[in-house]
Amino acid sequence: MPDTLKTPKVGFFVTCIVDAMRPNIGFASIKVLEQAGCQVDVPRAQTCCGQPAFNSGDDAGTKALAKQIIQAFEPYDYVVVPSGSCASMIRSHYNELFLGDAEWEPRQRAVSAKTWEILSFLADVMEYRPNGVCYEGNATYHDSCSGLRDLGVYDQPRALLSKVDGLRLTQLEGNDECCGFGGTFCVKYPDISNAIVEEKANKIKATKADTLLGGDLGCLMNMAGKLNRGGSEVKAFHTIEVLASMAEGPAICKREDIG
Repeated sequence: MPDTLKTPKVGFFVTCIVDAMRPNIGFASIKVLEQAGCQVDVPRAQTCCGQPAFNSGDDAGTKALAKQIIQAFEPYDYVVVPSGSCASMIRSHYNELFLGDAEWEPRQRAVSAKTWEILSFLADVMEYRPNGVCYEGNATYHDSCSGLRDLGVYDQPRALLSKVDGLRLTQLEGNDECCGFGGTFCVKYPDISNAIVEEKANKIKATKADTLLGGDLGCLMNMAGKLNRGGSEVKAFHTIEVLASMAEGPAICKREDIG
């Protein structure tokens, strides 16, 4: 563990989709953060990060949500998020909302600066490496757009997964290409979204991997749903579920997965 903060206070931002659809990711995140030496709290006042409103042009609604997030997470040393998409919204795009706001811009910039995507936080800040974690399987990895392009999350999940006993990683062709989810994109442009995810699903099946891993639940649900509807047996998990040894239950979007 780094010497700078022996026991950092982490405010865990759950995300809407994890809370509603896959709380196992939240529990796994807290487990690994505590193993890494963090004191973890989940502020009850947190709500949506505001990304859907922001992407739809509702800046006023986004600012109202963002202010709630800023207030809720100001007391913590770090804000950690199990999603590159939501982490990028807080870390990067909040800057656009509060530019020139004398009261809120300094507060926003302080919270944005300490916000991290969880896999990057574990690898880069806490210098965490899993010990005694096992997952028997051949996995392939999808790099989500926001995590990769906005936050530079690429090497970190692979470094963490390289320490998992029994896990083999197979390169995915087009690993850095969009899965077609894109938040509201898949609602506004369903035909384009479906064509993109169909191509992605075919590339996943071509790897012959039995497991699909990633760092964003939205992307994973989109790809897993397409694979499942096509009769594929590929299992999808958030990377943190594997690191927490909590990938033994129902996979994402499998029939037994009831959130």
